[in-house]
Amino acid sequence: MLHGILNVYKEKGWTSHDVVAKLRGITRQKKIGHTGTLDPDAEGVLPVCLGKAAKVSELLTEKDKAYRAVLLLGTVTDTQDISGTVLEKRGTAALREEETAEVIRGFTGAYDQIPPMYSALKVNGRRLYELAREGKTIERKARTVTIHDIQILRMELPRVELEVSCSKGTYIRTLCHDIGERLGTGGCMESLLRIRSGPFDIGESYKLEYLQEMMEQGDLEKLLIPIDAVFSQYKKIQIKQELDSRLKNGNPFAVHGLESGFSDQEYVRMYDPAGSFAAVYKYVQEEDWFRPVKMFL
Repeated sequence: MLHGILNVYKEKGWTSHDVVAKLRGITRQKKIGHTGTLDPDAEGVLPVCLGKAAKVSELLTEKDKAYRAVLLLGTVTDTQDISGTVLEKRGTAALREEETAEVIRGFTGAYDQIPPMYSALKVNGRRLYELAREGKTIERKARTVTIHDIQILRMELPRVELEVSCSKGTYIRTLCHDIGERLGTGGCMESLLRIRSGPFDIGESYKLEYLQEMMEQGDLEKLLIPIDAVFSQYKKIQIKQELDSRLKNGNPFAVHGLESGFSDQEYVRMYDPAGSFAAVYKYVQEEDWFRPVKMFL
């Protein structure tokens, strides 16, 4: 079985579930999971976790993301992107570049975003998009998201190409819709490309066709990103033989005999005596112990 993370380039037309299903066929293993849904019409980075790395999926989903998107002003759709049914067309002739840029940059920072009806969020056990397809609209609570940075790459009104760095859970099509509403013209997302998901960059991503070729050649393992690479920002501790059984059983360690000088709640990477990555632990200052956070044995 393969263990590690593949930085997949999801192509247009594929769902995130399709990508996982395809990789299960390519690798002939079931234990695979993705780290954050991309709409079928969106493209870009989709980290996929194989084998033991599946345990890190939820941690990677929490990471910040970055996108390139084209905002189309003057068009309002039911899905907030160009694939939906057009609800309204509004004039954009009065728009000026300076005003438009000022409004767009005004979204930098935290703002309350209402999730779209056409989304995978669950309400009372049902996905919102399932209800939307039945013609139902229900009230959704606004969630605070953070736009870390928003850059205007090109402006040819009514279109604006944007690069957005944001917190997890941010809907870029909703951001496009909200920008349009603030400008008074309405707007929707015309295209979306995810260029970064946590530490994974689009420049180092691979399409499924190439991954299949590498598997057939017996070289797919060369593209796997080791699990511990996700935690490279944490200090490394390699334990001695006398603590190996405690590590293998997921037990806490007293700091005595290990490195010192850790901050309270600081995370570390734990390696067994042979140098194999085993777990993420955190230091609890009050106890002067390391306690397990996630095991990868």
